[in-house]
Amino acid sequence: MDAARDTGSITMVGAMHPNRNKAVERQVRAAVFVGFVAAAAILLFWLVFRADPAVHEGSVQAVLLLGTLALMAEAWQFMLPRSAAASIAFIPFTAMALVVPNWVVLAAIAGAKLIEAIYSRRAFVKSTFNIALFVAMFGSTILVYRAVGGTGFLPQHGQPPISFADVTQINGMPAIAAFFVVFAVNMMLLSTVIALHSDRTVMAVWRENHLPGLALELLAAPIVFLFAWVYVAYGPIGACLVWVPILGYRHTIKTTLDLETTNRELLELMIKSIEARDPYTSGHSRRVQHYAMLIARALGLSEREVEHVSTSALLHDVGKIHEKYGKILTKEEKLSPDEWALMREHPIDGANLVATMTRLQQFVGPVRHHHENWDGTGYPDGLAGDLIPLASRIIMFADTIDAMTTARPYRGPLSEEVVRAEIVRRRGEQFDPAIADSILSSPIWRQLFVPAHPSIRGHEMALAGSTTVEVVGASRTLAKRIAHRVSNDR
Repeated sequence: MDAARDTGSITMVGAMHPNRNKAVERQVRAAVFVGFVAAAAILLFWLVFRADPAVHEGSVQAVLLLGTLALMAEAWQFMLPRSAAASIAFIPFTAMALVVPNWVVLAAIAGAKLIEAIYSRRAFVKSTFNIALFVAMFGSTILVYRAVGGTGFLPQHGQPPISFADVTQINGMPAIAAFFVVFAVNMMLLSTVIALHSDRTVMAVWRENHLPGLALELLAAPIVFLFAWVYVAYGPIGACLVWVPILGYRHTIKTTLDLETTNRELLELMIKSIEARDPYTSGHSRRVQHYAMLIARALGLSEREVEHVSTSALLHDVGKIHEKYGKILTKEEKLSPDEWALMREHPIDGANLVATMTRLQQFVGPVRHHHENWDGTGYPDGLAGDLIPLASRIIMFADTIDAMTTARPYRGPLSEEVVRAEIVRRRGEQFDPAIADSILSSPIWRQLFVPAHPSIRGHEMALAGSTTVEVVGASRTLAKRIAHRVSNDR
């Protein structure tokens, strides 16, 4: 569980984006959503205050101690994908909502988040969203908790602390409902604002930021319940002693997310190391991944299937990392028959390399068969029709589109009309006819020709920028040789 996930990806400056209008549009959408969340937070605060405006005995002491632990947790944040940040501050915050389920908790949470925002010097929009997110999240949590019969753990009027068995019987089910609200509201609001700003789907953001740690998030529910009861039964000292092993829980979450991030970054680093050998195809795998995801969505695939296609596309040329392709990838002359035959082995080498990694077994087929043609004339196995994995058939389209729309020293990028004509011409031969018909008639078709995000295009521009000017002035003979070589790159 990570109710403390932060919106580090919300940066309201888009000057470096090649398509400024689209960047501004995303920023405006995100800002409007932040305004909506802030308005909802104010409304929820008022509803909680109206339901119980009193300041109960011991409530101030409880929120001060638990709020201090939350600030400590905020100081030990760790990074998530897409520059978001996380902490375990949700544990003391949620415990506060169980111990004292009224407006004092919301005021303390808002104050803690404001202090954290001032200390970290975050931008106004980010700070506003983070404060509003927590107030809205715990405001809705308190309302649901009280609505289903939950009562504050904190004893009133000198009564002795309630036993763990009794507090579980009285507040167990309401607490489960409260945990569900915390999880759901946090995931929904945070994933939505990141999706709006990054132009991705909410489900894709959720899968990247929340899914890797979902089991640990569910494990947090009984930890929070126990932590709240320990504070009530044994006071501040007992709560602080329990806080120590909870910090170990934080380390477990961080380690899990770090492993996921490291695996993904190692894959991308491996791809970049391949493409760095050849400035003319630098960034190719990232662009093919981008196009493949658009095509997969045009086909109506589920988000899980889109992610499968995405990773397959990123890995499709990984076989070229083998040393035997080094000289061929940098060769400017026409490939010999032997060299061309060697290049046709890269899907097999890629599949064999991917097969060595336990967690990548599902991508072996798509990588091996991404050069198979619909009519069976492709390689390495001559598969035809539906025997070719769906991801491989999608990559065939994406690979071809990138080859045609990427600028070369001897020509500029080909137009949408030329690409369309080529797909129509090779429909049923090189390309799956059903996929061809779907993408050519889909609104997503035009998105294939929108300038890509800097994270996709920026890398190859940096590598190829100085080389392009030099080669453009080369002899016509050399340009023809490069043209032949590029035609053989796929």
